[in-house]
Amino acid sequence: MNEEYIQSEMFCMGTIITQRIYGENGKEVMLEVEREMRALEKAMNFYDTSSEIGVLNECGFEKEIELSKEVYDVIRSAKYFSEISSGAFDICLAPIIKLWGVFSDKEKIPSRREIDTALRLVNCRDLILDDKSRTVRLSKKNMMVDLGGIAKGFAADKAIEIYKTRDIKAAFINLGGNVAVFGKKPEGDAWCIGIQNPLKERGEIIAALNINNKSVVTSGNYVRYFEKNNIKYHHIMDGRTGYPARSSLLSVTVIAENSMLCDALSTAAFVLGINRGIELIKRFIDVDAIFVTEDNKIKVTQNITENFYLIDRNKFSYI
Repeated sequence: MNEEYIQSEMFCMGTIITQRIYGENGKEVMLEVEREMRALEKAMNFYDTSSEIGVLNECGFEKEIELSKEVYDVIRSAKYFSEISSGAFDICLAPIIKLWGVFSDKEKIPSRREIDTALRLVNCRDLILDDKSRTVRLSKKNMMVDLGGIAKGFAADKAIEIYKTRDIKAAFINLGGNVAVFGKKPEGDAWCIGIQNPLKERGEIIAALNINNKSVVTSGNYVRYFEKNNIKYHHIMDGRTGYPARSSLLSVTVIAENSMLCDALSTAAFVLGINRGIELIKRFIDVDAIFVTEDNKIKVTQNITENFYLIDRNKFSYI
């Protein structure tokens, strides 16, 4: 294998996307992946009224909206994950996210009345899909769809698909914490992925995990949050309550071949908490998870124990 690689960074989908590609045509493939990321951002951007998601949110109550195959497939998958997680992950959570000002400079604590009103719009069953016509309709006025909790996972899967079809030997892509790897590194070793320490600065890890041809996605309460009256309000909302999830967890990391699955399950498991989260993970074949609790305990599913290495043993211990 050619041990030379090409590495790049770009800002897209609201985050820094990093690629490392091994192969003779690495630069060409890198640019192809970047074009794909831009196209997905343009189609799925919640904040762009001209995107497919923007048009759906603006006009989907009045009429059925025909979508591209990619966007329709992502919405279809997101609805499935919403249903199977009993709403712990919900594609229709946008009214609550918007109400709290998540990902904006206007974060606030809404009133109970505002939350109750917004919660009436949060139910994936009110999203009407037609597979034959590839159309989506919103059955309630002011309903909104947001693919932010799953789009980066889908993008990572698309990147891996490109690597496979373009004869790349090995590659790594990181979409702001959504990591996916393809092939083996030149020396034959597995890829070593650091798991963020939720109590420390970005880049300081709690553990390491060796993987091949897998994706690793983490959801945690440390990524985005604001504080008011010494209370921390994080960005992972519970669509059942309308408030930031309170599950006694600091983070959940999900490991599987499919990155979009990891994306949805990491959010859902965080909202559900460790016991119900593990039950959800067990419903899927070849899916593993790492749970970090608020009392500094770690629970690792059985299949990854041999490839998981706890680094910060002074602070954290196994359940």
